[in-house]
Amino acid sequence: MNNYLSVTEVKIGINFGKGVQAVGRLAARDHKIYFEYDSSFIKSGIEISPLRLPLQSGVQSFDYDLFEGLPGVFNDSLPDGWGRLLFDRFARTQGILPADITPLDRLAHVGSHALGALVFEPDHSADDTQNDISLDNLAMQAQEVLDGTSDDVLAELIALNGSSAGARPKALIGVNDKRDHIIHGVHDLPAGYTPWMVKFPNSQDGLDAGAIEYVYALMAKEAGVSMPDVHLFPAKRGTGYFAIKRFDRDGDKRYHMHTACGLLHSDFRTPSLDYEDLVALTGMLTRDVREVEKLYQLAVFNVLAHNRDDHSKNFSYLMDSQGRWKISPAYDLTFSSGPRGEQSTMVMGEGRNPNTIHLLKLADEAKIKKDRAAEIIEATKSSLSKWPRLAKQYGVSDTNIKLISDKIA
Repeated sequence: MNNYLSVTEVKIGINFGKGVQAVGRLAARDHKIYFEYDSSFIKSGIEISPLRLPLQSGVQSFDYDLFEGLPGVFNDSLPDGWGRLLFDRFARTQGILPADITPLDRLAHVGSHALGALVFEPDHSADDTQNDISLDNLAMQAQEVLDGTSDDVLAELIALNGSSAGARPKALIGVNDKRDHIIHGVHDLPAGYTPWMVKFPNSQDGLDAGAIEYVYALMAKEAGVSMPDVHLFPAKRGTGYFAIKRFDRDGDKRYHMHTACGLLHSDFRTPSLDYEDLVALTGMLTRDVREVEKLYQLAVFNVLAHNRDDHSKNFSYLMDSQGRWKISPAYDLTFSSGPRGEQSTMVMGEGRNPNTIHLLKLADEAKIKKDRAAEIIEATKSSLSKWPRLAKQYGVSDTNIKLISDKIA
């Protein structure tokens, strides 16, 4: 573990599936982090973070208060919430205080296992094996860590976490085509397996959290929201484990992934974002009206489905090896409350109770025709009307069926 704490320089590369191309390097001096692009990468003309880390020669540095001095694009590669908790707990077992771990140590720990296409050297990431996995065992181990009772499972959970973000315990897994066999999924997978991410309930969630998120995904898909493949894996306790197929991988291809939080340097913990900003960002990055419409459909779904935890880390963009951007499929769609019960991302200035009036104003801002916007809103209401039936079918508790019905009606 001691080699985790000597990292003063990190080399950054990008791998779209055809090998690693040098991007640049980060160096830490006197508690400040500096970044410089590799001259060969500047010639490539590919912008990995056009707003806050534009392609240019020379050294750039950033304010410590946001992302501990990292540019947003590299902060996106760090685990958040659960992954950070695991690493910090593990560090303590090695006699290291989490306060002594720098952002560069954390990037080295992610190494070649970040979500997206960026890779970091030195690579201190945990080795994993192609072992079979029991989701029930993983859920139990995750609960032990949350309860603070288990140190011996930390290394395995770290190996499974890659750099996935978010507060709920998660693992990166490989799933076979029949979806009845699961293996470790951080590394390259054998033929017949695809990379997925599975979530487990945290201490605040009920045992039907997986089923609620699964039904939300089904409703979103029916409403026309662009969604990855989803699955509800059976569980010994509760209604099942919710999983999504990773969209930063496609066979051997990898996509560079960047959140709105990292792109805009917008702190997701102090919500100040409006869907109006996301419309502008999507238009600027993708230059494609179809992508702007996809974002609009997601906004409509989040507002009408009472998904109020729609903060800036819950919107991502994918870039291919040619530098073309599109909005990623939607993720983290579930019934949730935002800060003080408000929508985390406002709709045309309204956070407390955004409704169809605000959504129609947003459509106008996004240059989406009124009748098309009305069509999207109707399709979303129609898909949400299936909540009670689908929720019952997948085992959501009667209390939650009623609670959520009242909020989305």
